[in-house]
Amino acid sequence: MHLATEGRARPPAWQEQELPRDRSQAILEAAKQVGAILKRAGHKFALAGSVAVYAHGGSGRPQHDADFCVLPEDAEAVAASLGEAGLDVRRPPEDWLLKTVCFDQDVDLIFELARRPVTVDLLARAEELPVDSVHMPVLSATDVLVSLNSAFSEHHCDFGAVLPVARALREKVDWSDVRRRCADEPMPAAFLFLLERLNVIAPEQSCAPSREQS
Repeated sequence: MHLATEGRARPPAWQEQELPRDRSQAILEAAKQVGAILKRAGHKFALAGSVAVYAHGGSGRPQHDADFCVLPEDAEAVAASLGEAGLDVRRPPEDWLLKTVCFDQDVDLIFELARRPVTVDLLARAEELPVDSVHMPVLSATDVLVSLNSAFSEHHCDFGAVLPVARALREKVDWSDVRRRCADEPMPAAFLFLLERLNVIAPEQSCAPSREQS
């Protein structure tokens, strides 16, 4: 894919305003700006990652970057819209996302989430939520937990980072759906078992018939 937005001489005027001192607030400002650009251009998208957790009322503040899910077939058009708004877009070695920088914060445009392509159905389940003062589509709480849980593997199993998210969003999550979509893999299944043992979620109801006492 050709990205014609690289090599821009200077950032757009709105990026030259004084940045928030707090990095979490700067990430939120970046998410708001990119979300507004995508909304104006009419793209299908949904906010993901730590800013989505924040939008759902999760504890803590965004610390790393802003993530957006977009359809794979829309990647070129999304890159063009961001370029027209003054953002440089680049393709990293990973073939499942695009990257840009807004207010000196990294922004990822993801078209494959936890090794699964972003789909129309995924984006249709998104909820319209405020991110500070800007309303935008945000991945459902269930899809947020599915994406975080599905990412666990033998090489990435930091349960401690996702545990606070599960605690904060547990009332909004369809845990039976999370189990159905994740529990076939050992690391996601282990995390769900940990949540049960910590009384974050109720144990899965057994479907086996009870044995009658003689």
